Amino acid sequence: MPAKITLQSSAFAQNETVPRKYTGDSDDKSPPLSWSGMPAGTKQLALIVDDPDAPTATPWVHWVLYAIPPETTSLPEGITPSLRVSQPPGLLQGKNSWGKVGYGGPAPPKGHGRHRYFFKLYALDAPISLEPGASKEALLKAMSGHVLGEGELIGTYER
Repeated sequence: MPAKITLQSSAFAQNETVPRKYTGDSDDKSPPLSWSGMPAGTKQLALIVDDPDAPTATPWVHWVLYAIPPETTSLPEGITPSLRVSQPPGLLQGKNSWGKVGYGGPAPPKGHGRHRYFFKLYALDAPISLEPGASKEALLKAMSGHVLGEGELIGTYER
């Protein structure tokens, strides 16, 4: 059983509304995140954000971020939407369900009700060897058998 990581945001609390500036209805910036409780032996971190309430066959992917150095304990607001992130250094981003690289904020269909956005952080026992621009599926496959710990933060949003 993976260790429990505490994942939080200074922008919203667990099961609370994601502020508009972090959504597709406004600035569409990634929210600030921080975490603690990394298990011993963590070599790298990965983050996936998705919406299981989307009216699609699979969860709608909002963000794929990986190759996060193990000493990293937070992400600032507004990570640049590029394949390779320079601040903080070393991070790689994959493609979201819009086919774009980087964060895509909550943007549920109007009138579809409140959606949940799962921010999931994974502590890995080995570095992931994926090129920038990987899909959620490729990342999950690469992480298989290497997850030491997990953290989850759920935000909500509706139009």
